[in-house]
Amino acid sequence: MDDWKRIYSSQFEHKAGIVKAVLKKHGIESVIVNKKDSAYLFGELELYVNQDDVLKAKNIIIKEEL
Repeated sequence: MDDWKRIYSSQFEHKAGIVKAVLKKHGIESVIVNKKDSAYLFGELELYVNQDDVLKAKNIIIKEEL
């Protein structure tokens, strides 16, 4: 995963899912990595995209106000 960069994180699974869906609609593949502790439910979900898509993905997140 060296070519993948974190561009978004959230404590809420549905928010990360919405961002992933919007990016997919724009042709950007992404991966959600769950870094929440399963026992205590703290931590975040992180969304990663290929480093070639970082700027485009960040611009989409800003434009869509996600």
